Amino acid sequence: MTLVLLQNLLDNCAFAILLGTMLVYWLGAAFPRLPYLEGIGTAGMVTANLAMATLLAARWLEAGYFPLSNLYESLFFLSWGVTAAHLVAEAMSGSRLVGVATAPVALGISAFGALVLPETMRDSAPLVPALKSNWLMMHVSVMMLSYATLMVGSLLAIAFLVVTAGQSVELHGSSVGTGGFRSVAKLATSPAPREGSVAVLTSTTATLTPQRLTLAATLDNISYRMIGLGFPLLTIGIIAGGVWANEAWGSYWSWDPKETWALITWLVFAAYLHARITRGWQGRRPAVLAGTGFAVVWICYLGVNLLGKGLHSYGWFF
Repeated sequence: MTLVLLQNLLDNCAFAILLGTMLVYWLGAAFPRLPYLEGIGTAGMVTANLAMATLLAARWLEAGYFPLSNLYESLFFLSWGVTAAHLVAEAMSGSRLVGVATAPVALGISAFGALVLPETMRDSAPLVPALKSNWLMMHVSVMMLSYATLMVGSLLAIAFLVVTAGQSVELHGSSVGTGGFRSVAKLATSPAPREGSVAVLTSTTATLTPQRLTLAATLDNISYRMIGLGFPLLTIGIIAGGVWANEAWGSYWSWDPKETWALITWLVFAAYLHARITRGWQGRRPAVLAGTGFAVVWICYLGVNLLGKGLHSYGWFF
């Protein structure tokens, strides 16, 4: 009973802290000259991360197995992973604006777990025989970390699209093979108007401030790095899942809906990295591909589990 009360306290605390943290990041973006907001936002993310880590550790102690056996635990592990990936991205970029995009997602995930899920889906239960394996920790934890990292990378790509909306921006040097990771952004300009004509700035040639150009280059750079980190994790997780499936059911691959969408997710981000590394794509085109990957990750992680039928279904809706 004490552990149940502790878990309820921790999941509600994590939700409340993330709500306050999101508001702090948004206020910092709207009023960048306000002091102390940057540090408060980072502190909020660290505190929420620790609260969710404590929650998962308590469930581990209570149940006696790694806490990734139901949707409640999975959601809080994912939210913990998003906050951890956020802290990595924030440290690499040096920009607190990363939290404007990542905090709402971490908040939404924790809110779904703490406020929406029915009580029966939160309780720990004995593992079915197929899950009594060390592969539970290896496969599921790596997959969840890959989802969290890919989500953060995709969110930063979407933020790049928002920052450069309606602009023609060229980036140089933020992909492997194009001069390292130093990004330089240039705004495409239109030809000089003819004599006697009226110069009109359209949405594709309006001037971006140097600060927004620097921010766009940073978002593109960090998005690429985070996706580059998440993709190997996804690859390892899929391979581990195949080995586990063969051990449990005698087949490495059965085209279960979850397996199919994991493969689709892998292909989307493989295409993104291929475009950046071998084709030299930078800027808006790969950002659109990464934004598509954000939706695909959600379908793979949650859509298939809740709406689909298969070995990975939670059986909530159908």
